[in-house]
Amino acid sequence: MEYYYGDIYISHTKRTEIIMNHLSLKIVEFIKKSNPEQTHSIEIMHYALSIIMNTLLIIMTSLCIGGLTGQLKETFLALFSFILLRMSSGGVHLKSARACNIVSIFICSLIPHITYLIHNHLIWINLFSLLVMILCAPNPDANAQIPKEWYLGLKIISIILVSLNFWIHSSVIGLAFLVQSFTVIIPLQRRSIR
Repeated sequence: MEYYYGDIYISHTKRTEIIMNHLSLKIVEFIKKSNPEQTHSIEIMHYALSIIMNTLLIIMTSLCIGGLTGQLKETFLALFSFILLRMSSGGVHLKSARACNIVSIFICSLIPHITYLIHNHLIWINLFSLLVMILCAPNPDANAQIPKEWYLGLKIISIILVSLNFWIHSSVIGLAFLVQSFTVIIPLQRRSIR
């Protein structure tokens, strides 16, 4: 029975991805037709719009799940915390948009429901996340093209964000930061020494 629901979810995700891809292509073609000289190529605009639409899909689906399970506020907090730390610390990207959507929705929807498991260990989770930010952040994606001069500032922002949870003491924020910390340290083989 559990495979049946998993298959339905993956099938729905594939269909949604195809629809979003088609919609974003139509939007980009319309923009290009409206202003051909002052716009980028269709491929570049399609890539950028696809990222925006995938992010919106993750946010909206996670919030719907949070609303249905009575954890809307906590789901929003998990999403916001994860995205905020990810913007400054970077991290690994999955190979496909579908995988990213499924994993992100799963994680952001799950975090509010398992915070009771870590409440007594929050200090250690915060310390681990802080250590990762001190040693490994930022770890931006190669496509981001972030200037090296910004790395120290991004590291400081990441450290401050994680440190704030020692004062806020939120299990939701702690778990979101922990998951994001793992995405920062996973691709160690492709990192350069800073």
